[in-house]
This record gives sequence, structure tokens and C-alpha cells, in this order.
Amino acid sequence: MGKGGALSEGVVKKVLLSYAYVAIWIFLSFTVIVYNKYILDRKMYNWPFPISLTMIHMAFCSSIAYLLVRVFKLVEPVSMSRELYFQSVVPIGLLYSLSLWFSNSAYIYLSVSFIQMLKALMPVAVYSIGVLFKKDAFKSETMLNMVSISIGVAIAAYGEAKFDSWGVMLQLLAVAFEATRLVLIQILLNAKGISLNPITSLYYVAPCCFAFLCVPWVIVEYPLLRDTSSFHLDFAIFGTNSLCAFALNLAVFLLVGKTSALTMNVAGVVKDWLLIAFSWSVIKDTVTPINLFGYGLAFLGVAYYNHSKLQGLKAAEAQKKAQQADEEAGRLLEERETDGSGRKSETQN
Repeated sequence: MGKGGALSEGVVKKVLLSYAYVAIWIFLSFTVIVYNKYILDRKMYNWPFPISLTMIHMAFCSSIAYLLVRVFKLVEPVSMSRELYFQSVVPIGLLYSLSLWFSNSAYIYLSVSFIQMLKALMPVAVYSIGVLFKKDAFKSETMLNMVSISIGVAIAAYGEAKFDSWGVMLQLLAVAFEATRLVLIQILLNAKGISLNPITSLYYVAPCCFAFLCVPWVIVEYPLLRDTSSFHLDFAIFGTNSLCAFALNLAVFLLVGKTSALTMNVAGVVKDWLLIAFSWSVIKDTVTPINLFGYGLAFLGVAYYNHSKLQGLKAAEAQKKAQQADEEAGRLLEERETDGSGRKSETQN
């Protein structure tokens, strides 16, 4: 009874911790999205400088990551040559900077709810680019699923009350660059046995992003900031905003490291619905029935895609275990045969 009780207590504790990690990630992701919207939206804080905001985030994250890796040595750096850095990290940093720039820019033109609906296209972009780079195999069933997601998002866009073509283009570009970044991480880093946690990822990638963003910032935003009082930052607002962005990276590490990537996908769906509800009820964004119907259709497609990926991972894991069991059985059989041959020789002697 004692053992059973201890086991039950351990299982309950593990489940509660998993829910805690999910809740922390949802809260921080929710906070960063709404906070960025608040800062950038012309009707709220009215600081429409997405490149500058992204650079502030990257500078803050770079500084904290440097302190954790180099000064306090709480995180071990990854062994990486200069050649590998320029061949692998720099392209990923470029794509990440473009993704963040365009994603933050979209908050100026689109509602939070509609942006979340457009983000449902991420699996479509990741799969399409994966097929293009020959990282994923083309499957008619999967492509049909991608088409259903795209149709759902198109219906949601058709029902959007405050549709802005420029904002939609910015968000779609952000999705495309982010999907390409995710695929290139698999090709350029994971395939070479290099795995970056959120801290080491920020340590290597954030300075690179900051450097790339300096070019458009000097051309696009610096002249505007120079000629207005917007250059004087409110450290309370931007400091807490940057801290939330950094904490979100740690929450991703906790969620994926302690649970699974699938849990994060499911939590992401919950977060999207919460953001849509918040956008409608608090920010007073218009959410139409056609919006919800289209996103619901896209949501079902994304859920089916995640389910298919989970089944594929389970099948691969089962195959790997079966192969290991066969190898172990073969090794034991070989040892017995060797043992038997030795004994037989001794008997004959």
C-alpha cells in the first residue's frame, strides 16, 4: 500500500509540475504578445518602431545570456568553430531577425486575434519548406491537410473586419522566415549534433540578430527617432517588456525539456484561443463568426497534423526499441554460442 501510495503521489506531482510549466509558458507568451501590441499600436502606447523594439529585446537577451555563460558560468557554451558559426548560426540569425522584425511590425496594422489566426499557417510553411529542402518526404495526405489549414485561414481572413493587406503580408513573411529558420536549424545544427538550449541559442544568435537589424534601423527608424522625442525610452516599460521576452525563452526550455514539444503545441492552441478571447473582450477587437469558423477549420487541421506527427514519433520510437531488442538478443545468442563452443572444446580435451 505504501509503495502504491508513493507511486501515486509521484505521478500526481509530475502531472502538477507539467501543468505548472504549461501555465507559466502560456502566461509569458500571452504577456509578451499583448505587451508588444500595447507598445507598438498607435491607439495604445503609440511607439510604432518594431525594429527598435526587436533590437532592445536582442540587446537585453544578449547581455543576460553573456552573463550567464561567460561571467557566472551557469550554462556551458557549445563548442563551435568560427567557420561553423558563419555557415550555420549567421544564416539562422538573419532569418530570426527578419521573422521578429516583420512579426512585430504586423502588430501595428492587425488585431492580436487575427495575427494568431494567421500563425496557424506555420505547419503549412514548415512542411512546404521541409519538402523543398528535402528534409520531409512529400505525402499526398499531409499536403491535403495543409490545404485544409490554408483554406481555414483564408476564410478567417475573408471574415476579418479590419483587414489590412500590408499587415497580412508582413505576418505571412514573418511565418515564412520563421519556418525557414526552423528547417535550417535541423539541417545546419541538429544534423551536425549541435543542440542549443534557449540560453546558448540567445548567446550565439541574439548578437547576430542585433547586428543584422542595425542596417534597416539606420535607414528606416533612426531618422524618425532622431527627429522626435521617441528616442527617450521609458525604462520601466521597455525593461519589463524585455525581461518578459527573456523569461519566455526560459519557459520554452522548461516546457519542452520537462514535458515534450507536443505539449507545447497543445498549449499553443490553448494560448491562441485565450488571446482571441482577450482581444475580443478586453482590447475590443472585432471577431466575426466567419473569423471563428475559418480559424476553427484551420485549428482542426493543425490538431490532425500534430496527431499525425505524434503517431509517427511513436512508430519510430517503437521501431528503434524493437531494433535495440533484436540487437541485444543477437548479442546474447552469440555469447551463448561462444560459451557453448568453449565448453565443448574443454569436454573434448
